[in-house]
Order: sequence, then C-alpha cells, then structure tokens
Amino acid sequence: MKRWGFWVAMMVAVVIACDVGCGQEQPAGKAGAPSKPATDSAGQAIVDGVNAPLDKARQVEGTLGKAADKTADTIKDATQ
Repeated sequence: MKRWGFWVAMMVAVVIACDVGCGQEQPAGKAGAPSKPATDSAGQAIVDGVNAPLDKARQVEGTLGKAADKTADTIKDATQ
C-alpha cells in the first residue's frame, strides 16, 4: 500500500511540475514564436484546402439536383 501511495505522489508531482514549467507562454518577440503573417498564411492555406473539396461537392450536388428535377419532369410528362 505504501508503494502505491509513493507512485501516486510522484505522478502528482510530475503533473504539477509540468503544469508550472510547461504552461508558461513565451513572451512576444522571442525567437521561435511564429510571426503573425506566417500564421495567417498558414491558416489561409488550410481554409483553402478545405474549401476546394467543398466547392466541388456543391457543384456535384447542383448537378444531381438538376438531374433529379429533369427525371421528375420526365416521369410527370409520361404519366399525363
């Protein structure tokens, strides 16, 4: 039982040490911090990468909608 308590205490200490040491933000202007234009361009590249497939999907959806309308009109004309 003492051994289990020792390991729990060690894990808690590691978590606290990591939270205190690793949780500090780096001051602005220090080396290693990405610049705002670099993060903006990277973010825009991600957005563009997602938007291209979505635009293609919207085009396909429109085409399928038109085909469905045409099929419905053909069936409607055939039943009259």
